[in-house]
Amino acid sequence: MKVLVFAEQRNGEFRKAAVEALCEGRRLADGELIAVVIGKGAADLGGQLGAYGADKILAFDHDLLELYSTEGFTACLQKAAETVSPDAILMAATAMGRDLAPRLGARLDVPVLADVTKLSFTDGNIEAVRPVYAGKLNVTVRSKKSPGIATTRPKAFLPTEPDGSKTAEVVAMDAAVGDLKARVKQVQSEAEGMIELTEADFIVSGGRGMKSAENFKIIEDLAKVLGGAVGASRAAVDSDWRGHGDQVGQTGKVVAPTLYIAAGISGAIQHLAGMTSSKVIVAINKDADAPIFKIADYGIVGDAMEVLPVLTEAIKAVK
Repeated sequence: MKVLVFAEQRNGEFRKAAVEALCEGRRLADGELIAVVIGKGAADLGGQLGAYGADKILAFDHDLLELYSTEGFTACLQKAAETVSPDAILMAATAMGRDLAPRLGARLDVPVLADVTKLSFTDGNIEAVRPVYAGKLNVTVRSKKSPGIATTRPKAFLPTEPDGSKTAEVVAMDAAVGDLKARVKQVQSEAEGMIELTEADFIVSGGRGMKSAENFKIIEDLAKVLGGAVGASRAAVDSDWRGHGDQVGQTGKVVAPTLYIAAGISGAIQHLAGMTSSKVIVAINKDADAPIFKIADYGIVGDAMEVLPVLTEAIKAVK
């Protein structure tokens, strides 16, 4: 089976989730594994993907693609798919991947299996497992058309160690984006320099129990000591204490860090849907009967604003 993988990169660095998708593509492909790299300087970046198993890199290098363009990136992926005729197309279920996959599916007239946690081929078509009903159940879904498109949930697939001795052929592709109806001139990030929530190994999230936006400084202090990211419940986001980009849950981001600390979060099912795949969960809440304690590996009954500073200092002492 031939597999095509979109290798998402930002500012010249491949996303961890994209590397995970590429490594899963290598596991699936018993034939050729082709990676697609899009953006300014793509031809220079692509070669390093051979270390993760890519046999060939299709590089769409153009100044107009330096910043993400829905129309431009979709056109490039469509051209890549029509050029190599893969049996399956994979991309990470990041914000970019979630935007691209359905658009590409519509252009190719094929199904999209979204936010999957397992992949295989059955009877020549791609098959996947994905969580439903806020993570209460897993369903197996299969594409009836080829190439089926699947978006891989970040951290659901383990990347392999890179093999520096392996190389891949880089093929320069004609981006043909001169007729774009809209061009992105600037991207402004509110989290400049921060670790992307879905890629963080350590996450400290705050909920309604933090009481105010100012109190999230305590969350930020602990996250900084851990080298992690700050998350928030929907209640905290709805209260304008944090931006929507920090929201963890069914209507936010799905995360699977090594350590997830939930401070002042009761544990509504919508929030649990976004973080139950975390390897270790620590809950801090004044209410001993809060639902979050049912899924936590460790629980602290107490005021998060008293517990967090003590925890931060304790971690500083052992680092």
